[in-house]
Amino acid sequence: MTIRKNDIVQVITGEEKGKTGKVLSLDSSAGRIIVEGVNFIWKHLRRSQQHPHGARIQKEASIHLSNVKVLCQSCNKPTRPVAKRLEDGDRVRICRKCRQAVTPEA
Repeated sequence: MTIRKNDIVQVITGEEKGKTGKVLSLDSSAGRIIVEGVNFIWKHLRRSQQHPHGARIQKEASIHLSNVKVLCQSCNKPTRPVAKRLEDGDRVRICRKCRQAVTPEA
């Protein structure tokens, strides 16, 4: 999987096309991610002690992995990074466009 938590991604298709945000969580078995500030839904809550009259809150919903691309920090373009193994055995993700290492903003 080429997308990791804390990566900056850009949505490439769908209603939220063109928006960017940081990956908050990743569900690799379902192939879905939650991106900060993208794909908001309304969640209806029943009455409780915290919300005596019930509530409607807005939160981010998940989107499919195929609908986003990682933003390269050096060339600032969306890309699907390639995994490359270095001489010392480390594995890094490489931007297909500028050939620089793609690192998450942690």
